[in-house]
Amino acid sequence: MESRITELEIKLALQEELMDALNLTVARQQQQIDLLQEQLRHLYRLQQAGSQPEEQRSLRDDIPPHY
Repeated sequence: MESRITELEIKLALQEELMDALNLTVARQQQQIDLLQEQLRHLYRLQQAGSQPEEQRSLRDDIPPHY
């Protein structure tokens, strides 16, 4: 009976370790997804700004920020 309890405790400890590793992996993947979504939104805004006709753009848009 003692050996079965020890075996169950070992299995439980390994499962807890696995769950912690999986939680870290999921959290890391969510961070990557969030970053990729932000990059995609930025690219979409750039594409929308680039597709505007030239007469709608201001010449100030072409001036570097240090001027």
